[in-house]
Amino acid sequence: MFFRTLLLAGASSAALFALPAFAADVAPVVDAPAVDAPAVDAPAVDAQLGDAEQQTSVGTGAVDNGGEIIVTARRRQETAQEVPLAISVIGGEHIDNTGAFNIGRLQQLTPTLQYTSSNPRNTTLQIRGIGTPFGLTNDGFDQGVGIYVDDVYYSRAASSTFDFLDVAQVEVLRGPQGTLYGKNTTAGAVNVTTRAPTFDFEFRGEATVGNLGFTQVKLAASGPLSDTVAVRLASSYTTRRGTIYNIATNQFINEQDNVGVRAQVLWKPASNVEVTLAGDYSTQNPECCGTSFVRLVNTQRATNRQYAALAAAQGYTTQPRNVYDRLTDIDATLNAGNKIGGASLRVKWDTGPGTLTSVTAYRFWDWKPENDRDFTGLPITIKSQNPSQQSQWTQEFRYNYSKDRVDFVLGVFGYNQKVRTQGTEQLGSAATKWLLAPSADPLNNYNLGILNNLLALNNISLDNSSAALFGQLSWKITDRLTLQPGIRVNYDKKTGLYERRVYIGGNLANELTAATPGSAATAQRDALTPQRAPANFSAWNFSYDFNANYKLTDDVLVYATYAKSFKTGGINLNGVPNLADGSPNLAVAAIKPESINHYEIGLKSQFFDRKATLNLSAFRTDIADYQALVNSGVTSTARGYLANAEKVRTQGLEVEFSARPSERFNLYFNGAYTDAKYVRFDGAPCPPELSGGAQVFCNVSGQRLPGVSKYAISYGAEYNVPANLLGREGQFYVGVDGNYRSDFSSNASPSDATRIDGYVLTNFRAGYRSDVGIDVYGWVRNAFDTEYLELLQIAPGNTGLIAGTAGDPRTYGITVKAHF
Repeated sequence: MFFRTLLLAGASSAALFALPAFAADVAPVVDAPAVDAPAVDAPAVDAQLGDAEQQTSVGTGAVDNGGEIIVTARRRQETAQEVPLAISVIGGEHIDNTGAFNIGRLQQLTPTLQYTSSNPRNTTLQIRGIGTPFGLTNDGFDQGVGIYVDDVYYSRAASSTFDFLDVAQVEVLRGPQGTLYGKNTTAGAVNVTTRAPTFDFEFRGEATVGNLGFTQVKLAASGPLSDTVAVRLASSYTTRRGTIYNIATNQFINEQDNVGVRAQVLWKPASNVEVTLAGDYSTQNPECCGTSFVRLVNTQRATNRQYAALAAAQGYTTQPRNVYDRLTDIDATLNAGNKIGGASLRVKWDTGPGTLTSVTAYRFWDWKPENDRDFTGLPITIKSQNPSQQSQWTQEFRYNYSKDRVDFVLGVFGYNQKVRTQGTEQLGSAATKWLLAPSADPLNNYNLGILNNLLALNNISLDNSSAALFGQLSWKITDRLTLQPGIRVNYDKKTGLYERRVYIGGNLANELTAATPGSAATAQRDALTPQRAPANFSAWNFSYDFNANYKLTDDVLVYATYAKSFKTGGINLNGVPNLADGSPNLAVAAIKPESINHYEIGLKSQFFDRKATLNLSAFRTDIADYQALVNSGVTSTARGYLANAEKVRTQGLEVEFSARPSERFNLYFNGAYTDAKYVRFDGAPCPPELSGGAQVFCNVSGQRLPGVSKYAISYGAEYNVPANLLGREGQFYVGVDGNYRSDFSSNASPSDATRIDGYVLTNFRAGYRSDVGIDVYGWVRNAFDTEYLELLQIAPGNTGLIAGTAGDPRTYGITVKAHF
């Protein structure tokens, strides 16, 4: 009822807020930055076309007339150096120049951001080593890194795989942001701001061609329809040949095939009212996502049940053995069909003392996958697909008040989400001999092929609703000292169902749960277990934070933060272990919320007449009941589900430095040391070398969390010289950017078999930009053709097979950009 009231109020807010427009004559509107909105369309932004790394940690952001970087990290407009938290700002031009055209690629620019993806749905986004359980498909939990685009929350991590559409800047906020950004930001938030409609005509165009058939086109146009209405249209198209060649199908896989469009209409019925209606739609349709053979590891299974013996028994030899040959022989069809889109209505009303903002939004996500779950060229699992349809409504009201000594934000937020999934799993002609042991088969099922064409149909549903009241106060005790407390009261409710119905020969086989040991039905049950497991969770939660910051000088700020935050509880929607009688263990159907204590100190400074910036931060985050992946212990399927690790800790140091000593030269350097580990987790999944035996769970206490490098660095520089080309004034320039990551674990439990070695990537660009908005440059990424792995995966069944995906090889191309 609470959410319905919010949504109804939001839908009518445009009319209510616009009433002042009909109470007085409408004055001509100038295109000035709106209150509580990034100043992303001021002429000064355009003047910074070549200033790819100006005065920020990783790139230029929205720049005001004083050359400062403008952010909205605290839901109000202010300079990045005034914000007493760790924040990286990446400007749209820097994103384009470095080829970071989606959130996943930002990890090369921001060292504390970690991104892994075996496909869009199985995407992990982490900040400082925490955020999302690693390597698990489950709709019943929340991510710990919030993604926001123009104030709209994107609940699916899959959205990070889509191309940026007409982006002005991206803010990466590190550390819990629960007071202003909600329960889903225990690790941080990614706040994306797109370019707004303008009352001056504007055009942006960009075309890129490169090797591997890479083609990317971006177009954006903006202008007035009247004195009070402006419109902006943007589109993008990206295509690239796959990087892995499948010798079984004689075609490349893991390609890129992305299309996106976005439209915005801005209405200013009065000088103090803005109404923005926005809509977007993006699709991906690649043949993706396949893996290559990497290595074998000995598990605890009998020798004749490990990969080498199983493959030999069927006369199969994996042909490609070097992952950097970029070959595979997987035989199942692949698809990563992906659609995402929605609409939002944002209303801002400057009431004089403050600004009232309403954001009403609807979003959807459709996912149509096909995978090869056995990672081989054998017909073991011939179908593995779980298409999903997700829709969400959000409504936020926010009031920003600002006076000489007091600023505050008060708000209310409502969220409703529905997810429906229809899964298909089917075993093929090689499944029986791969999954059954002849020594434990008195009825000769091994030779009868009793698993052939065994079929499971999954039905998964989630209804998820949330409501919150929040506020944050900034009290300026003196001109130098500011205290900033914040609170959030949150209620969550989740209701879900996991149901798997198993068929053999067209007949329903759900009664297999009571099968006789050693029978065909028992073998079938163990391979694909029928199950019906309802789950639900609901809870209230109170979180808060406190920040104290002090200006040592006008350009040096020190701050300290304590945050008591949480991530809401979840429900298992991928199946749970069965009890001895074959019934589902519903005691583990729901998991506890995470409880977070966060401590941080930092320094933000500028010097040399603000030509150089140095920011430092030190942090520690303690998490109780950390949401993690565990295994059921079933040797044939190794089903994973969510559980709570007792305690996790991440701590570290971060440094960000940028300098622009002259108009000719700028540079930046960002570094992070992150020590993220399980403090206590004695019910963890066993690493591959300890799997497949009697031991179901392992103790990984004291070991590192997956996906996070202990050391990470990003850097870049650009040098230009003035030039006159074809009668036009401009600049020739050369630039370099790169990043380093030390080794990290690609599995929930660390193992040498799934450790990814550290690597360095270096990119170069060189070109000419004119003063009239033309930019032409050549680029090469991964210039030294470094061989590195993005992800390793353990094949089901504890056979010892490790498969993986190699990172992009050297790529190169030419980009032409125009802006006027």
